[in-house]
Parts: sequence; structure tokens; C-alpha cells
Amino acid sequence: MSVTEEFRAARDRLLELREDYTRARAEFTWPEFSEFNFGFDWFDHVAKDPQRRDQPALIIAELDGSSTQRTWAQLSRRSTQIARWLSDQGVKRGDSIAIMLGNQVELWESMLAGIKLGAVLVPCTTQLTPTDLRDRIERGHIQWVITNESEIPKFESVPGTYTLIQIGGQPAPGILDYAQSAHAEAEFSLDSPTRADETLLRYFTSGTTSKAKLVEHTHTSYPVGHLSTMFWIGLEPGDIHLNVASPGWAKHAWSNFFTPWIAEATVFIYNYKRFDPAALMNQMDARHVTSFCAPPTVWRLLIQADLSELKNPPQKLVSAGEPLNAEVIDQVNKAWGQVIRDGFGQTETTVQIANPPGEQITIGAMGRPMPGYEIVLRDPATGEEGDLGEICLVTAQRPLGLMKRYFENEEKTNEVFRDGVYHTGDIAERDERGVLTYVGRADDVFKSSDYKISPFELESVLIEHPGVAEAAVVPAPDELRLTVPKAYIVASGGYEPGPELAESILAYCREHLSAFKRVRRIEFADLPKTISGKIRRVELRQAEEQRHGGSAPAGTEYKDTDFPNLMN
Repeated sequence: MSVTEEFRAARDRLLELREDYTRARAEFTWPEFSEFNFGFDWFDHVAKDPQRRDQPALIIAELDGSSTQRTWAQLSRRSTQIARWLSDQGVKRGDSIAIMLGNQVELWESMLAGIKLGAVLVPCTTQLTPTDLRDRIERGHIQWVITNESEIPKFESVPGTYTLIQIGGQPAPGILDYAQSAHAEAEFSLDSPTRADETLLRYFTSGTTSKAKLVEHTHTSYPVGHLSTMFWIGLEPGDIHLNVASPGWAKHAWSNFFTPWIAEATVFIYNYKRFDPAALMNQMDARHVTSFCAPPTVWRLLIQADLSELKNPPQKLVSAGEPLNAEVIDQVNKAWGQVIRDGFGQTETTVQIANPPGEQITIGAMGRPMPGYEIVLRDPATGEEGDLGEICLVTAQRPLGLMKRYFENEEKTNEVFRDGVYHTGDIAERDERGVLTYVGRADDVFKSSDYKISPFELESVLIEHPGVAEAAVVPAPDELRLTVPKAYIVASGGYEPGPELAESILAYCREHLSAFKRVRRIEFADLPKTISGKIRRVELRQAEEQRHGGSAPAGTEYKDTDFPNLMN
């Protein structure tokens, strides 16, 4: 059996069992490859299928109403042509290529070409500054950069022995013109197949608690490992899948590249400058979107609009990136008749834990381990297994979707791969049905009056208040309790930050939270975030420590003791 046939067999088995979680968990095993290349061994084979070759593999809709479409056959041929052209320019197998592009056809072309070439791809967001780029060029050992004309000036102050490849405009001397690839032959092959364990991707993490790490994936860990992600979403051949994610981050590869194409679904992209829920729903109706994935931030913005404007809601709704609050799930379910199914994974993995189709869902829970993943919960302090602890992946039965290592960081790699498991750094609790509920990052969970506090649990209650658009809870030093929960809040539109809103929010917390969990202080402020949009609670914790120590000025803070009505 060829690697293509073996991969298809594993894929088809998960498709057959997509609504039978128990059997999928029991029967699924990862295909074992010594060699694999997603471009040659999968995409090109699908592109030759008479039923698929002329169907759209990629559709990109623009704000002005225009759109670009590429069929499977077109992308197959074009990516081979670009691989040949890159090779002619001197790009060798194993060379590092930074791909810094927006949601444009060239992104998908160059990703596929890089896979076929056997290069190491380092996707980067266009939001990077020259300072960010210096770090990435140096730590990623970047030799080639594919980017747009508008991004070229950022590299003027970025040292390194790399070659720029420019899309659009007339390149300056020393910069290669991507447009010239159109004149290359559309024939290319490697001297030998890419090994299964050969490095394919290096992704910088978003760095929510520390400096961004460089995660290394192979020609199988993402291209084959995302079988678990396909099972979670429930994607099938012919689906139109819309995922709201920015290029340069792992979630873009998850749901805008590997997973839909594994399922032989169409990737649909809608480009916009400012989020407009009505416009997004119009596109979903017009393009007959059948599957929709978005991070919690987008879901929270969507429920502030009139969800009934979407006449034909997708049948598959999922969320990932951060835990999704129950209030959002409930509102979407009432409007669209579908439940958003949460999923959990990391840049280091594919989907590990999720709510798959056909399973009874516990609202607000992460779900269950995905086929191919064995999960244990370990106490971070003692290492003992139980029903509350750090999410760890058993490496004796190593899931294929798990990263190879942290690039050039042996210490950090050894730290997370110890005691026979991979340590995620995330805390969860398991109920009697085996369903897991997210508690928080191990770094974010704190104690107040000797009680363990989950910021996520408190934030979930806070955003139920109509005056709260976003919230982040951190420990604030307190003489009596050591620390108390403090919420940094972004007020919703139409609400004025101030004592009246603070009292209302604190009163809501008093009503909906146990006494030991209550938010005791509130401050209205913008939330510090990574460039991928994740809240950096570590900065808020540090700010509290500095203010308590007198080394930084305090903001306008409202305490429950400021309001007599709350002290009754």
C-alpha cells in the first residue's frame, strides 16, 4: 500500500466514525510513515481525481466584492512551478524560508511549493515590526523571505544573510521578483522523498507568559497529525470551511491549510480591515459556508450583532485559541440552532481535546481526548495523577500531532518532555463522564485565602454582565487574604467606565460567585495582548506587584469596600 493509500484509509476511517466517538477512540491508530510529503503524496493526488481537480480548493473574497478562486489542479500545477523556480534561484532542501504574507493566493502557493521543495517553512505575521523580525531572522536562521512590496522597508534595518523575494511592484537590485516564477517549468521532483521525521515547519508561539518559543514540526506531525483536527470539526469532502485566523500563526495552518485539504474541503477566506458581523454573515450565506471556526474574541463580537441575519447557518461550528464562555455558546445555539464545539490544542500539537460531532456536550467544557491522544492529569507539584491537574500527553504512545522539539532549546524541550509525558502547562478538571473542563494556564491560577482561583472561571461570569466586553482576572496583593481576585475590564459599547458600572459588575459577581471566588477589585483598562490577540495576564500580574511595592503608579481602582451596598 502506498503512503497516499495508507493516509487515505486512515482519513476515511475517521470520516466513517465522525459521529461515533467511542469507536473512533478505540479503533483509530496513527498511520506509520517513514516518508511522506503532503504536497506530492496528498495534494497532487487529490488534484488528479476527476471529481475534485476542477473544484475550488481555495476561495478568497475581498471587501470590495471581488474574489479569487483556485482549483485543486491549478494549485497543484502552480505550486510545482514555484518549487522549480525557487530551486532554480538556489533554494535548497532544508533551507529556511520565512513566509510573511496576508490572506492571498501566494501564501497557499508558496506553502505548498515549500513542502514540495523540502524547505523549512517559518510562517510570520505581517504585524511584525523590524525588532520582531530581527529576532525571528536570527533565531530562525532565515535564508529566504517571501513577502509583499509593502513589507520590504521593514527589512532595511534587519541584519542577516537572507534573500528577499518580493510580491508586487518592481524589486530593487538584489531582491528576487516572485512574478518571474510564472516563466519556470511546471516540473519538479526531489532527489529522494522527504522523511517522515524531517523538519517542515517552525512556528513562533504567541508568547503569553514568556519570550516566544520556536516550535518545530515535521512532514507528518502537522500534515498527518491534523487528522485529529478534522475529526473534531467534522469536515467532509465538499465542505466550504471558513476559519477566522491571521496568517503567521499555527491556527492558520490548522484550519486554513492542512485540515480542510485533508478532508478535501474548500478553504474559504473573507478579507476585511475592520470586523463587521453583518458583512461576515452575508459572505457566509452567499458562499454557502458549511463549517465555521473562530476564536472566542470573534464569537463575542458576533453575539453583539443580530445573528438572525444569517439565513443558512453552518452546520459545523467550532472555536479554538482560548476557552469559550458558556454565555456565547448559549446565544449562538438559540439563534442558529447549532452548538459551538470547543477544541483545545497548542502550537506544539494538533487538537488534543475537543467536543466532537455526535457527542453530548457539557456547555463550557473542553470535551474529551481526541482519537490518537492519551491524556492524563497530573498535579503540578507532586506529579500524582487525578481528576484535577496539568494536561499531559502520554509519550509512550506518542501522538503523531505532537511537535518534534523546541528549536535550539534543549533545556525547554527536556522540561516539557519529562517523566514519560509531554507537559502542556494547562490545568483541567475531569468529571465522572471523562469530560474535561479548562481551569487555566498553570502560570495564571493563583490562591486567595488558601483557595485556588481559576481566572477563566471568573472571567466567564464577568463577561455575562452586559457592560463587560472583555475581562482578565489576576491576583492583587492583599494584607488579609495574601491576594484577592482583581479584574481588568474593557467596557462594552454604550457603557461608561466609572464607579457606577464598577458597582454593578461587583454586585453581579456577588450574586453569581461563591464568596471565596468573588472579584474584589476592578480597574477599567485596555488589555495587553500578544500580536496574535491573546491576553498577556503576566503583564497585569507584574503591574499589580509593582504597584503594591510602590515602584509604579496605581490606576483608578474600585474595591468592593468602596460601596456600602455590597458590604451588607
